[in-house]
This record gives sequence, structure tokens and C-alpha cells, in this order.
Amino acid sequence: MIGDRHRVTDPDTLARLYPQPVRRALDKESPVVTPAYAALIRAAPFAVVATRGPHGLDCSPRGDGPGFVQVHDPHTLLLPDRRGNNRLDTLRNLLHDPAVALLFLVPGVGETVRVRGTAAITTDPELRAGFAVAGTLPATVLVITVQRVYFQCQRAVVRARLWDPESRVDRAGLPSAGDLQAEAGVLTAEEAAAYDADLDDYVARTLYAGPTKA
Repeated sequence: MIGDRHRVTDPDTLARLYPQPVRRALDKESPVVTPAYAALIRAAPFAVVATRGPHGLDCSPRGDGPGFVQVHDPHTLLLPDRRGNNRLDTLRNLLHDPAVALLFLVPGVGETVRVRGTAAITTDPELRAGFAVAGTLPATVLVITVQRVYFQCQRAVVRARLWDPESRVDRAGLPSAGDLQAEAGVLTAEEAAAYDADLDDYVARTLYAGPTKA
């Protein structure tokens, strides 16, 4: 294994490699969603959801209009499960282990919000109705019981130049969704080209409801 000769295997060795964290870095954790954290979560149109299943860890992107994750109360967040590829990796993992972590991003804001807790899957009609878009309801809603909330400082976002327009990458210079599926043997080259040609229109047609394309 690469780097195996210098692998760090115990907490004491790890602690010697880094300075001690300042007190505020530890004390900034909150057991509830405070008003300030609620404001950031309501402004976030994008979150990454981490779960753990029988085959290991997984991270999944979630996005919608700002406030798509509702702050129900200081202890509870509600996250609608919009349509996707129907693999259900996140939901299946939660059936195995309810532990969940979320990372919220707000465009133009350097700080990110991190939430740890547990999640339950519900089909409650009233909760689903609260997330209706153009008459379409999410199949399920995640009820997230918050255990810890804290913010991450802006260094990672600044280093990545994440919100800098000049750092944007030309999509045409990278493999397309069709290319990735052709490489996996799912599509032929001709099928991949047709897939890519229709993809933007397909996504627009099926953003909240419609047939599954993969």
C-alpha cells in the first residue's frame, strides 16, 4: 500500500503531527439548530448527505431551491427525497444504520455547515405535501434528528476557489455522462452520443417527476 511504511495508526502519533485546536474550534459545536445556523441552512440550495450501509460509506448530493431542507424545530430537519436514479443508496443505508451527516453549501459563502444526527424515512402525507413542486410530491421525506451542528471555516472553499467565476472548468474538456457509461460498458459509443445529446432536455423534463433514464 502506498505510504504504508509511514502509516499513522494511533491517536497519540496523530496528535503530535498537528497543533492543538483552539478552544473555540471545539466549543463552537451546538446540540441544536440555533437561529444563526437555521438561517444558513435555509439559504443553502445544496447539501451532501453521508450514510453508512452494509457495504461501507456513501456520500450523495442533494439540491433544490434555497430552504429545500426545512428547519422543523431546533432538533429536527426535514429533507425531501426528490427523484433520482432510483438506486436508493442513501435510503437503503439508513435502513441499515440511521446515522447521517450533512454538509451544507451556500453559493458565495465561504463557511459550510456540518450536521450530525440520525435519520428516519417517512411517507407521512402531510410532510410530503409540504414539499410539493408543480403538483409533484417526493416519494419520501427524511426526518433528521440533530445531534451536533457546527460550521467549517472558509479555508477549504477559498483554496478551491469554489465560488470564483474564473476557476470554472470547461465541461467540454472532461468526460461526459455518456462517456462514463460507455467506459463502464453500459452504453455503446453511439448510444452514449445520443444520451448526451438528449441529456439536458431530459433533465429539464424530469426534474421532479417522470420516467427514469439512469
